[in-house]
Amino acid sequence: MAHPTPAPRHPRALRPLTALLLAATACASTPPPDPRPTPPQVTGPLCAALPTGTEPGNPTFLANQPVDEALRWIPTLPTFEAALRTSGVLTDLPAGTAVTLLAPTGDAFAATFSEDNWDDLMTHHTDQLRTLLRAHLSTGAHSIDELATTGTVTTLDGATLTAVRTGPTTRLADRADTVCADYRATNARIHLINAVLGPLPVTADGTGHRAH
Repeated sequence: MAHPTPAPRHPRALRPLTALLLAATACASTPPPDPRPTPPQVTGPLCAALPTGTEPGNPTFLANQPVDEALRWIPTLPTFEAALRTSGVLTDLPAGTAVTLLAPTGDAFAATFSEDNWDDLMTHHTDQLRTLLRAHLSTGAHSIDELATTGTVTTLDGATLTAVRTGPTTRLADRADTVCADYRATNARIHLINAVLGPLPVTADGTGHRAH
């Protein structure tokens, strides 16, 4: 007696199995994401002289610090950090505001103010000091590549500065160059520059005798 031939399986019945096999193959071939964050990369001619690797104040350590704390760890910024702390400009910003700091080095301040004139500005002319510092701050945490691509940066004093890439540095307002850019801090970017920006107070005399 002949056995009945089984009915062929409908092609649609194979589709769920095929889809599962394809999904499993895709999962197996896709490497898991690397959970480690990318270490911050600072750029500029001064970076080699600043803390690196596991040294105190290295870029990776600073990336997890509030901006006011991070500034204290960068050895070329004691003048700028002290001025921000004295003026209270950072604390004026609404909580959680991201900020970009164009931070003049100690040498930049020394080339612009005598020691006596800077001390007078810090002690007796807080309004002028705040105006000066606002010329070095911008809202939003912007990398130096973002500034150079945009071509401008608007500071808290309302000025719009040009930002032009010049080889390994970026030229700001045709006046200052970045010497170590792209430090990160919590909700902030810090770019070290080699000149003081903004309208200078009358106490600036360019004598270059300020201690730093």
